[in-house]
Amino acid sequence: MKILLRPIASIILFCAFYPIAKSQSYTQYFTGNPEDVSPEPQGGVCLMGGATESDPAMRWFLQRATGGDILVLRASGSDGYNNYLYSELGVAVNSVETIVFHTAAAASEDYIHRKIKQAEAIWFAGGDQWKYVSYWRHSPIGQLINEAIQARNIVIGGTSAGMAILGGIYFSAENGTITSTQALSNPYDPKMAVDSNFFLQAPYLQNTLTDTHYDNPNRKGRHIAFLARMVKDYGIAAKGIACEEYTAVCIDENGIASVFGGHPQHDDNAFFIQTNCELETPSPEVCAPGEVLTWDRGGMAVKVYQVKGTPQGQNTFNVQDWISGQGGTWQRWYVKNGNLLERSSEAPNCLPVHTEDANDQGQLKLYPNPARQQLHIQIDQQEIVAVSLLDNRARPLLSKTGTLGSRTILELIDISPGMYFMMVHTKAGNWTKKWIKQ
Repeated sequence: MKILLRPIASIILFCAFYPIAKSQSYTQYFTGNPEDVSPEPQGGVCLMGGATESDPAMRWFLQRATGGDILVLRASGSDGYNNYLYSELGVAVNSVETIVFHTAAAASEDYIHRKIKQAEAIWFAGGDQWKYVSYWRHSPIGQLINEAIQARNIVIGGTSAGMAILGGIYFSAENGTITSTQALSNPYDPKMAVDSNFFLQAPYLQNTLTDTHYDNPNRKGRHIAFLARMVKDYGIAAKGIACEEYTAVCIDENGIASVFGGHPQHDDNAFFIQTNCELETPSPEVCAPGEVLTWDRGGMAVKVYQVKGTPQGQNTFNVQDWISGQGGTWQRWYVKNGNLLERSSEAPNCLPVHTEDANDQGQLKLYPNPARQQLHIQIDQQEIVAVSLLDNRARPLLSKTGTLGSRTILELIDISPGMYFMMVHTKAGNWTKKWIKQ
């Protein structure tokens, strides 16, 4: 059946390339069956380091679409993913469609909105992450992607810039890229665009900043500088996930991150980085505009789990508790006067946590708690731009966006009794707190 339909798909691709396509603001490329199907996807997140795609990781990604429709979103390039995902990996899918955004105006196109609603998997290509942020943030595209994650449990993933946009906190590259030397010399360099504005809400990645191309020695230092800014500016227990160029991290519905790569033939690694929960005072000693970063804390500032990527992805890390791992080694990283130092270490001696409760000063108020039909949300002297309801695995269940002021109300009619987390997104950062539904 699919063989008979491929000539039709080729015509669709041919027409979409020319100006007679629906809009000059985007180009579309289609391969496969044009009839929509609606299987139930398995969810998950696939993060890829930025060089040639990891075939085993991409198979993991496709398998979790359960034979559905794959949508590739990008702001440059063309149809390079279509045949690769549709026929070269041996995983049956209904279709693969690539949509290339040429301008921000494409975010308002009904055709793209419909394709997002029909997709069982969405992949973000590499390129310039600022284009993705500026084109999609606070637009129907971002909203529809989040709804697809929350309501339909689609699987999402990305490589290079496409991975960089998936963290709850992200380096937007609004002012261009930055090197480790620049970031460590001045963590408030104008290029240090550490952004917390509400964007994509991937499972398990709240308060996490992702980085790629970690083979490059100019990546680790800047990543630690990003985390230092997260701790200093937003008061959160910052986390990071990083991939070397031929490495991928695939996170399933239980928060188990499988690491794919070419080890032992190749030295491919992923890094799971976190503010050291053992420290009574975890913040950087010196993190200020124009000053060299020092985040030392007796050589214990940051704990890191380094994992070798293998073809089968058997080495893992649990991003639900951020302690349990298999096949990796623990390290401690710290910064003295702008110099990043790395030493071997042990696992952090802390209770596993599912989220960061960054509101000890009482900024975030949830009431009543326990709640029955409505939950009142208030955060002092800040403007709420979105609220996200997470289950006890930190998976998004529903969200509310817009100009919400300093307080809003969430209806709980369809929420089952149990323990949940409420993430409140403000212009100053993200705040999370536990609550109970009766």
